[in-house]
Amino acid sequence: MTELPTTVAELISLYERGGNASYGEDVTQMSHALQCAALAKHAGASDAMVAAALLHDVGHLIAEVQGDLRFDFEHDDDDHEALGARVLSPIFGPAVAKPVALHVTAKRWRCTVEPAYSDTLSATSKATLIAQGGLLSAEACRRFEQHPGFADAVLLRSFDDAGKQAGGELFNLEHYVPLLETLAKENL
Repeated sequence: MTELPTTVAELISLYERGGNASYGEDVTQMSHALQCAALAKHAGASDAMVAAALLHDVGHLIAEVQGDLRFDFEHDDDDHEALGARVLSPIFGPAVAKPVALHVTAKRWRCTVEPAYSDTLSATSKATLIAQGGLLSAEACRRFEQHPGFADAVLLRSFDDAGKQAGGELFNLEHYVPLLETLAKENL
C-alpha cells in the first residue's frame, strides 16, 4: 500500500501519479474527481462539499486492491469510503470527511428507497453495489436518515453519479489547490 497522504501537497501528488488510471468507469479517476467538484461548485455547494466531491474517491487511489487483476467489482469491496475519510479527516476535518465516509451508504439508501435510481447507475456502480452490501434494511434506512451527515452524503452521491461523463471537467486539479489549502489551514 502507498503511504497515506497527510497534506494537501501529498493528496495532489497522489492524484497526479494515479489519477489517470481507470477504475471501471468510462472516465479516469482524475476526470471523475474534477467533474464532481465542478458539479458541486456549479450547484453553489460549500467549499467543504466541493473538496469532498473532488476527493471522495481518494481511497481508491491508495487501496491495496488497485491494480490487482483478481479484483472483482461484484465480490470485492475496497472500502474506499472509509479509507478516504480516514485520510481526509486529519487534513480537513469532518465537514469534508463525513460525506466521503457516507457516500456509499447514500448509494445503498437511494437504491433501497428509490428502486428506479438503480437504473441510473453506471454498470460499475451497479456491480460495486453488490460488494458494498446491496440494499439496506428498513431499520438501516431509518438510522441513516437520522444521521447528521445524511443530507451531505446524499448530495455528494448526486455529484458522484453525475460526474462520469467523458470530457465533463471544467477546471484542472491546480484550480482547487487554494481551496484545499484554505480548508486545511482552517482545520489546524
